[in-house]
Amino acid sequence: MNTRLNFATFCLLLYFFTFNLQAQNDILEKLNEIAITDQKVMMPMRDGVRLATDIYRPKGAAPVPIIFSRTPYNFNSWGDGEERTRTAERAYEAVKRGYAYVVQNERGRYFSEGEWDILGVPLTDGYDAFSWMKDQPWSNGKIGTLGCSSTAEWQMAVAALDHPSHAAMVPQGYGAGVGRIGDYYEQGNWYRGGVEQLLFFSWLYGVEHDKFKPRIPAGATQEDLIRISRFYDLAPENPSVDMAEALKHLPIQDILKNMNGKKEVFDKMVRRTPNHEDWYTGGLYHDKMDFGVPSFWFASWYDVSISPNLALFNHVRKNAKDQEIRDNQYLVIAPTLHCAYTRATENTIVGERSVGDARLNYEEQIYAWFDLWLKGEQNNFKEKTPRVQYYTMGSNTWQSANEWPPATTKLETYYINSKGSANSLYGDGKLTTTKPKQDMPDSFIYDPMNPVTSYGGNVCCTGNAVQGGAFDQQQMETRNDILVYTTDVLSEGVEVSGFIESTLYVSSDAKDTDFTIKLIDVYPDGTAYNLDETIQRVRYREGYDKEVFMQKGKVYKVDLTPMSTSNYFKKGHRIRIEISSSNFPRFARNLNTGGTNYDESKGVVARNKVHHSDTYPSQIRLPIKR
Repeated sequence: MNTRLNFATFCLLLYFFTFNLQAQNDILEKLNEIAITDQKVMMPMRDGVRLATDIYRPKGAAPVPIIFSRTPYNFNSWGDGEERTRTAERAYEAVKRGYAYVVQNERGRYFSEGEWDILGVPLTDGYDAFSWMKDQPWSNGKIGTLGCSSTAEWQMAVAALDHPSHAAMVPQGYGAGVGRIGDYYEQGNWYRGGVEQLLFFSWLYGVEHDKFKPRIPAGATQEDLIRISRFYDLAPENPSVDMAEALKHLPIQDILKNMNGKKEVFDKMVRRTPNHEDWYTGGLYHDKMDFGVPSFWFASWYDVSISPNLALFNHVRKNAKDQEIRDNQYLVIAPTLHCAYTRATENTIVGERSVGDARLNYEEQIYAWFDLWLKGEQNNFKEKTPRVQYYTMGSNTWQSANEWPPATTKLETYYINSKGSANSLYGDGKLTTTKPKQDMPDSFIYDPMNPVTSYGGNVCCTGNAVQGGAFDQQQMETRNDILVYTTDVLSEGVEVSGFIESTLYVSSDAKDTDFTIKLIDVYPDGTAYNLDETIQRVRYREGYDKEVFMQKGKVYKVDLTPMSTSNYFKKGHRIRIEISSSNFPRFARNLNTGGTNYDESKGVVARNKVHHSDTYPSQIRLPIKR
């Protein structure tokens, strides 16, 4: 019996191996039929550093436009002695449509020369790459940039340089390239509301190369590089780490050291305050910079920085100096995790919640966009494509608008209300449309050694520490250090689409502490799905250029960084918010001392209060679509 079973298993594995091998061979054969492949081209930068570049272009003499993907990730065609086809698949899709596909590693990554820094400093590398490509005899001089996450995040700052050949771009999941946009000082996802987001603590462990890695000799020929790349892809393989445990380490400045990770880039970033001057000298895009490229943006409701992503889209539409640039910004917002657009299915599950059929013809739209700007085709992209395509969860439908938020939305205020006992799901907290008269504040204990744990959410890149998406929060809401405020049962459905603003009036016996908010859709059976969440370090309530500490018992007004969603709260559902002082390990814990926090190991317990009355109208403002 076991012998037959093992033989059947062997046969099944052999079938899948053979099937996959044949699929790999098929894509390589199809690519070779239509493309000239030129790998490990060492493209020179202005300072003499050469960046490793693979080029796939259509056979034939006619010049063609270029789709350019620049990345810190490994695109080598070989790994562990086996040929990989992911890059070939992308190249084939571009080449068959009449484009050259060019993929390049940032400096200091894999076969590229130089020293790496996050977002590929210096910024001029992108500009120099455009100049080199436009001068190639096979190029028509038009270049479009494409990529998700770290393959997208460098595009915004380079777009501010307005290279004449950078004709269009498609940035996807691009939050870590956004520095300061209006009220958002995330500085490339490092902060939210002045609190460190721990995603980069995890990400840097996995991606940063050691300075002592083997180096390719200077002047190595293209032939040598291609031969070497067949058996040596320069990809580090750090030991697997239980990130849920690793991120608990204090002080946080030693988290990478404690994992034996490379820490030079991390060490300088962890010491920067939210408005430190060094954030403004690298590869981040900031709102004082111009923007010079038509763009087709892609964002996700459960991505780590959905709100600043949407704010950037609005910023460019309003503030780009060139009217043509302002008029040619388009946006798609999907109900997925980070860079998971094309993984949407007929029944898309995000976390635990089904959001229905969230599929979209992404590839068709993206290539129509490039055809318009890189080939000059007079297609119907603008007539056919809405300015904003957004997915509304709950009703589970794609919708369109001419702006974000949709013009028919209006902010409506819901006030925090209780008799002083809003602690946990079993408390008396309410969300009402009228202000409470008397201040009966809700109190809770925030112990940084026993923080509220992150459960689901709008996250990325934290390994096993946080699983992203919507999860039932009911068990979390049994904690007494979570204040819970809920509306009455809705007598009719309500669509919330846009930026969600919130203001709290708070006091504490600590010099500094944090306050968190989470927006939730409560189903008739009590299931409570999280939609978005935010946090604010109170010392930065008056701006990120200064620290103003609290006095014991004094009440302070705190405006939290806006959240974002599009969700239909059905008839019979309820709208809920949770308030606490921690959401860990998505965000670093405030140790409540008023110190620098990053180099501290011991915290103090804070006794925090949320006030609500005529005098202290703590509230959340929801964009209700009419």
